[in-house]
Amino acid sequence: MDPVRTISDEQRFSAAAWARNTGLYATMRDIPFNAELQEGRLEIARFRHYVVQDAKYLIGFGQALALAAAKADQPVMIEQFSRAATDAIVVERALHAEYFRLFGIGDDTVARTPMTPVCHHYVSFLLASGFREPLPVHLAALLPCFWVYREVGRHIFSQARKDNPYRAWIDTYAGEDFAAAVDGMIDTTDAMAVTAGPGALEAMHSAFTRAMQLEWMFWDSAYHLGRWPV
Repeated sequence: MDPVRTISDEQRFSAAAWARNTGLYATMRDIPFNAELQEGRLEIARFRHYVVQDAKYLIGFGQALALAAAKADQPVMIEQFSRAATDAIVVERALHAEYFRLFGIGDDTVARTPMTPVCHHYVSFLLASGFREPLPVHLAALLPCFWVYREVGRHIFSQARKDNPYRAWIDTYAGEDFAAAVDGMIDTTDAMAVTAGPGALEAMHSAFTRAMQLEWMFWDSAYHLGRWPV
C-alpha cells in the first residue's frame, strides 16, 4: 500500500508545510516582479536579468535533482528525479531559448554573466542539501521550486491578458504537464515524511521554508537587477 494514501490530507507534510508558509507565498505571488509580469508591463531589462539567472540556476537545480536520484533506492524514485533533472535542462531551457532569441542573448552572454548573490546562494543551498542531508530533507528543499512556480503560474494565468508579452512563460508554468510533475514531487515528499522521525520532520520544514524564502529573493533580486556589491 502507498504509505502516503494511508494518512489524511491534513496530516501530510505538504499540507503542514504550505500552511506554515501561506503568508510568504502570498507576499511572493504579489511581489512587484510577478504583479508587473501578470499585467504585461514588467520592464524587459528585469525579465532579461531574470531569464539569464534562471538559466544558470536550472543547471544547479538539475544537478540537485540528480543527487536526489543518486540517494534514492527505489527504481520509481530514481526514474522520477532523473526525468525531472532532464526536464529542468531540456524543457525549461527551450523556454529560455525563445526569450534569448527575442532579447538577442547568446550563449556567450550567459556564460560571461556571473550568478548573482541570490542565485549563487540558492544553488549552493540545494547542492549542499543534496550532499549533506538525507533524502527526505533534500526533497523538502527541492519542492518549493516546483510548487511555487505552479501556484504563481496558475494565479498569473487566471489574470493575464492573452496578448501578455510573457505568455510563453505563463503557459509553461500553468500547464497540465508541469502540474502533474509537481503533484508527483508532492506525493513523493509526503511518502518520505511518513517514516521520518520528529527531528527529520522538523528539518524538512526548515528546508522547505528556506527554499521558499530563496524563491522570494530570486524574483526580488531580478526586479532590482541584483549584482555583487563589490
